[in-house]
Amino acid sequence: MSLADKDRIFTNVYGFQDWGLKAAQARGDWDDTKKLMEVGQDAIIDEIKASGLRGRGGAGFPTGMKWSFMPKESKDGRPSFLVINADESEPGSCKDREIIRHDPHKLVEGALIAGFAMRARAAYIYIRGEYIREAETLFAAVEQAYDAGLLGKNAAGSGYDFDVYVHRGAGAYICGEETAMIESLEGKKGQPRLKPPFPAGAGLYGCPTTVNNVESIAVVPTILRRGAAWFSSFGRENNKGTKLFQISGHVNKPCVVEEAMSITFEELIEKHCGGIRGGWDNLLAVIPGGSSVPLVPGEQIRNAFMDFDGLKELGSGLGTAGVIVMDKSTDVVRAISRLSYFYKHESCGQCTPCREGTGWMWRVMKRLETGDAEIEEIDMLQQVTKQVEGHTICALGDAAAWPIQGLIRHFRPEIERRINERAGAMQEAAE
Repeated sequence: MSLADKDRIFTNVYGFQDWGLKAAQARGDWDDTKKLMEVGQDAIIDEIKASGLRGRGGAGFPTGMKWSFMPKESKDGRPSFLVINADESEPGSCKDREIIRHDPHKLVEGALIAGFAMRARAAYIYIRGEYIREAETLFAAVEQAYDAGLLGKNAAGSGYDFDVYVHRGAGAYICGEETAMIESLEGKKGQPRLKPPFPAGAGLYGCPTTVNNVESIAVVPTILRRGAAWFSSFGRENNKGTKLFQISGHVNKPCVVEEAMSITFEELIEKHCGGIRGGWDNLLAVIPGGSSVPLVPGEQIRNAFMDFDGLKELGSGLGTAGVIVMDKSTDVVRAISRLSYFYKHESCGQCTPCREGTGWMWRVMKRLETGDAEIEEIDMLQQVTKQVEGHTICALGDAAAWPIQGLIRHFRPEIERRINERAGAMQEAAE
């Protein structure tokens, strides 16, 4: 079941209209925000729980539940904070960018409502360093909201004081991890923290903090206006709502599109991307959730549900819904080798398994690319990915291991063919 235009939350995702405050208000943003807040903080959290919204940043944790972990009152005078993760650095992901540059007021209004619900003093939006024009738009949108009395003292006439700060990152993928982001916001080196304590107990400046993705926050005002029942009418059980899918690679029309959760892969591609380049028989594999999830062979994903559970059943994940499509012209070993280099480059070096393992895995992948290896090394590489996965402070170790595991699981014959061909060629040369 695909999404009707009347049910789209992001109505300016392609930037056909102006992003500014007046145009945003004409699209329904900031429409009596005070009334949305009057229902009370706990009622807002209950409504978000009822909507079934799960985090749109990759992990898919229930948003309302995450908000409810925040303390209801400060026992020691510490304020609470909301941190919004706009450090969209995952290869294949580009949805938050479209929200920020074309629909920023959805995010700013969502920050106010979510911050109010969690009793936060302020929101910090941490935006990726490379998003230069997007950051300019976001700074301007926040300024517009202040000038209109929608932020600051008595925000939107609600009687609640709330500030929003935009903080630009410096181009480090690791700062997309919530505790590394908090470290970076504090002016320190962006390295993940050991948990516990979790951010809800001691986060930014040692205060209770919730970190949410841009899309998770931007959909909140619309959910409250239209009701939890409306939002949860889309998608399968535990996979509710609408979702921005970012489809790149070998499709006829790459795009970012808002669709209902649980749409099938085939319908998503046929309806919005004009099909696979060269037809469905030409589909080799798909990375369905941004580069850190394992790839899925084309024949397995065709009828799969594009949601958290549907892709988990295939041994992959929805992640950010950054769908990377690869046709049969792709050198799949080289593609995964290139991703290995990315994770080696972006490792912060704090944990030994990741610091040493990502470089080692990339060097082996480079040799597998040309077949300059032994067959036994495939199993050795698989073992090393298991020693990295789950043995680091944050999930970057897992993100480096999973693409390689997916490649070995589904394309081992292709790796072996390269090794055997090179060995045969060497033998012939020797004779």
